[in-house]
Amino acid sequence: MSITPTRPVSGASDPDCTFVDLGVPAPLVSALERGGILVPFPIQVATLPDALAGRDVCGMAPTGSGKTLAFGLAVLARLESCASRHERNRRDGGRPDALILVPTRELAAQVEVALAPLAAAVGARVASVYGGVSYGKQRAALRRGVHVLVACPGRLEDLIEQRDVDLSFVSLVVVDEADRMADMGFLPSVRRLLDRTRGDRQTMLFSATLEGPVDKLVRDYQRSPARHDVLVDEDNDGQVHHRFWHADSQDRLAITAEVVAARGPAMVFCRTKRGADRLSERLSRSGIQVAAIHGDRSQAQRERALAAFRAGRVHALVATDVAARGIHVDAVPLIVHYDPPGDATDYIHRSGRTGRAGADGIVVSLVSSEQATVAKKMQRELGLEPGLSNPDVGGLPVIATPAVVRRPGERGSQGAERRPAPPRQGGASGHPAEFRQGGGRGRPGEPRRGGASGRPGELRQGGGSGRPTEFRQGGGSGRPGEPRRGGASGRPGEARQGGASGPQRSASSHRPTKPAPGQPARRQHGPRQGPGRSAGR
Repeated sequence: MSITPTRPVSGASDPDCTFVDLGVPAPLVSALERGGILVPFPIQVATLPDALAGRDVCGMAPTGSGKTLAFGLAVLARLESCASRHERNRRDGGRPDALILVPTRELAAQVEVALAPLAAAVGARVASVYGGVSYGKQRAALRRGVHVLVACPGRLEDLIEQRDVDLSFVSLVVVDEADRMADMGFLPSVRRLLDRTRGDRQTMLFSATLEGPVDKLVRDYQRSPARHDVLVDEDNDGQVHHRFWHADSQDRLAITAEVVAARGPAMVFCRTKRGADRLSERLSRSGIQVAAIHGDRSQAQRERALAAFRAGRVHALVATDVAARGIHVDAVPLIVHYDPPGDATDYIHRSGRTGRAGADGIVVSLVSSEQATVAKKMQRELGLEPGLSNPDVGGLPVIATPAVVRRPGERGSQGAERRPAPPRQGGASGHPAEFRQGGGRGRPGEPRRGGASGRPGELRQGGGSGRPTEFRQGGGSGRPGEPRRGGASGRPGEARQGGASGPQRSASSHRPTKPAPGQPARRQHGPRQGPGRSAGR
């Protein structure tokens, strides 16, 4: 196998290049235009001509560079000319034509939502399968017929073992974020799945790095791939301010609450799932509206947490490393390493959630005396100014927070822009500006789950997937774990918003109430914990 090298591509978009120039079929170009996407990103300019010609492609580009449309347009354009496949697929469920492998549940859902309106333009169907949710809806989608299947390796292997999926007809395969697949131990599963597809398939692989096991995957499963490296355009990057503060364990909570209140919204990283839950509860008691995301949360809980953070209803998203690998949120102004990362690679992955698409950002690491040596080594490796300083929230730059835009047709919309309301300190009541997504009915501020595409034909591109199309979540109220409004108490683990209750609080943070005189005391029962699941299954 040989790799055809290409000249590295600059990270700046070319306004003179169009999707028509790249050979994208007219129905797909029209769908893009309806979504307001007119100018292709550099990774799309670089890879689409080779991908549309049927060549294997090996693309190296950072998260947020537009990879989803780069491979999605190529896959759908190749399927668009195969009407006979569409008819066969409608007859034979569970036999997709194209397979897109991704490492995390969140990324699988985002890719499906991004591609659904484009697939509809060429008469194709897209579905995603991943762990953390029941098999029923995924099996039903497969039986209806799927042309493009987006999958996490673990759940897909389960469905194959249960004879719900047959990959023998797959002629196009995409492996997205291959380096993260390697980090999470999924490459053996990826190899087994590739072996089940057609021998003459077209294979596209995208990764931030092409070293070690990823390089071996390229050599074993691609035929003379065209390689395209997209360089980051530093002129389009925002300035990221890195701060390493000395903070002993007993001071970290107060510092985190203060910096989130002053410079948030923020993503806060913890080392363990238990630590993330504990920090979320304590921040909530401090008056910060917070949600946690980690491997023990169900997929529905994780999606609701992400939707609330994107909409500005949550001011701090507390996450673990593994769960955060599939998170794509535009323009997060603040990253807090409550538990410092173990090495420079993890620091880059965590901190890469800020400073995107020209926006500035702040990264604060809370370092104890015992962690100082590791932190200084990491600073040297990353070329950052060495040493620790005392916490100084007032000395941090003020980063402009992106506005939450209400679209025409949504409640309260007059084309006005609103920013997320800041958290109130000292437990004062109140809730941030309400936000609704999707155009239909539902209570204000409540996430909705609609079709695969949110609003039909609505697409967004750039800066880390963000919301590639509008996510719509949740229909009915009262399901376990769903946000509830008003004064009634929720089930254990449910978030509560609005009313006089103030900030959201987890069930574990509710304190026992004293019984009235002459009344027997009630026993308090904590919520039952279900079994944890892997982040990628």
